[in-house]
Amino acid sequence: MMHYDGHHNRIDRIVRPKETEMLEQEVFGELLFNKQKSPWIKLIKMLLIYENGEACVSCPVTCTEGLVELLDKYADTPELKHILMHCREGIDGDIAIGAQYLSEIQGGSDVQANRLEALEEDGVWRPYGSKFFCSATHADYAVITAKPQGSEDVALFVMPSWLPGNKEKEIRNSYTIDRIKWKMGTSELTSGELTFNGAVAYPVGPLDKGISNVVGIVLTYSRLTVGLSAAAFMLRAAREATQYTEFREVFGQKVNQFPMAKRQIDEINYFAQRTTAGAFKLYRDFLKTDGATSEEKSKLEFKKKQFKIRELIMLQKLVGSMDSTDVLRKAMSMFGGYGIMEDFSSLPRLYRDSAINELWEGPRNVLMSQLFRDMQSAKAWYPPTEFVADVLEGATQTLIETFAKELSEIINHPSLFVMDDATLDICARIDRFCTEFFHTYQDLALSEVN
Repeated sequence: MMHYDGHHNRIDRIVRPKETEMLEQEVFGELLFNKQKSPWIKLIKMLLIYENGEACVSCPVTCTEGLVELLDKYADTPELKHILMHCREGIDGDIAIGAQYLSEIQGGSDVQANRLEALEEDGVWRPYGSKFFCSATHADYAVITAKPQGSEDVALFVMPSWLPGNKEKEIRNSYTIDRIKWKMGTSELTSGELTFNGAVAYPVGPLDKGISNVVGIVLTYSRLTVGLSAAAFMLRAAREATQYTEFREVFGQKVNQFPMAKRQIDEINYFAQRTTAGAFKLYRDFLKTDGATSEEKSKLEFKKKQFKIRELIMLQKLVGSMDSTDVLRKAMSMFGGYGIMEDFSSLPRLYRDSAINELWEGPRNVLMSQLFRDMQSAKAWYPPTEFVADVLEGATQTLIETFAKELSEIINHPSLFVMDDATLDICARIDRFCTEFFHTYQDLALSEVN
């Protein structure tokens, strides 16, 4: 981080390796979010990119996708339309990169606790305050949450990192990058603490629907990507561990000839395959709801499909990211002592990146609590028996009934916020249910592929 130039002007320049900048330029040059691009081609290319781990590219790609989808719905001013074109098509060969700045020190996942305040001054919105965890801080634009002055509602804004003509001069848009985070993983990606001092920002969507839009659009795409990146991490780990055990000899024979190692390699490959199959199946069903007509959206059947996809996206995020870390740890063990050497393979770096994926876009407990609340609120119009049967279509009736019974009993518990033995037991049951239920969904996806 270079805070000042030679003349002591505050520039907050993020200094990155030239190779990183070249990689990023090439990836964004693919125009992944161009409307002419097939969503499946985009997905395949993102999967291949994510096999490199974060590499200071995965998060910017994900954040840019969320920004594009948000603006695709709400870009109604010349400024927002310009930003959308800059991110989607590029301007004079320059493809813009997006970020999202949501977290504050007192709130974390609790976005409602945000204190960043947005003031409307002479028709221009300007945020004042700080954000505590902002990734992809080298981006051109960022989605930020802030409360309009005098309101407790959280609104969404898009903030340019530089106003027109100022990027080359390194004059930032009235905010400072105070410190770079020292993270366990995704260490190529700059995450920082920011202070806003009246930056120009453009409101996106209704001012009282910020949380709804950040969860329903921005985080939905981010969580989908975490599921996809978990599959990508596992595919690479499985491939490298399998190939290594095919030629490495110990005690007079190849590693994969030992039954214990063979069993673990088979398990690693199985997890990689079913996670990938589940990610593709979920994306297929997501595309069906994403492209629905207004007439279709008005029907209860569509509301159920949309609800099912929302819950599956959260389940994939919390189960896939944890499975990924487990698989990477097992894959590293196939290399023996080499498994933890940073200069021998990519697996230690992917392992650390995977641990980060477990936490951002909603850690496990937050997502399980949200799933519980969602199921409780929907049970009148989408009973758990019907939900489970829809998700596990193709499973045996016995399996469906077992999961439906467990889910019904879980959501009949009144609250997760009473400290007693019954609630602690329900919390343990939710944890088991989420993992086992989504694994079954993935198994069905894999059997569909096979």
